[in-house]
Amino acid sequence: MFVLVEMTDTVRIPPWQFERKLNESIAEELNKKLANKVVYNVGLCICLYDITKLEDSYIFPGDGASHTKVHFRYVVFHPFLDEILVGQIKSCSQDGVHVTIGFFDDIVIPPESLQQPAKFDEAEQVWVWEYETEEGAHDLYMDIGEEIRFRVVDEMFVDTSPTGPSSAEASTSNAAEEVQKKEAPYTLVGSISEPGLGLLSWWTNS
Repeated sequence: MFVLVEMTDTVRIPPWQFERKLNESIAEELNKKLANKVVYNVGLCICLYDITKLEDSYIFPGDGASHTKVHFRYVVFHPFLDEILVGQIKSCSQDGVHVTIGFFDDIVIPPESLQQPAKFDEAEQVWVWEYETEEGAHDLYMDIGEEIRFRVVDEMFVDTSPTGPSSAEASTSNAAEEVQKKEAPYTLVGSISEPGLGLLSWWTNS
């Protein structure tokens, strides 16, 4: 679930921090810049693990700050494919079941990856597994707040870097729609379509 990623960056330290130890100032600046941010094709950055190398610091004309190239390792949330995770159901929609693990909410289990046969209850706004038994079908509801065990089957990174307007003809209404449709920079796709996966209550309650 968590991995150590080697990174390199040039860190700017303002003059009023020169009285502090360089390592402490750099660690603080790196966490300000990266903590709780998604790095494209890397994952969700959590916190600095350690600094492996500090190169020479430079002060450029017109800027009293020091600039230091830093080699460091960062703790990153990036589950591997087929990893089993446990989270909580945050919401349900026609797009599937949306899951949170507390510090990360962008997890979706699409309809085709649910236990089958499944249906979406429009009234309750939840997905239902129509579990077949000898006595007939039983509706097992995937209620919000329930703990759910799922397998990571895919991941999607979206480059959310700022871009200029695509054309001068773009209207303000289109711009408003783009803001509403803003995609998450990092999304995990899960699956519960195998025995043992799904709500923990399904497998623990007899």
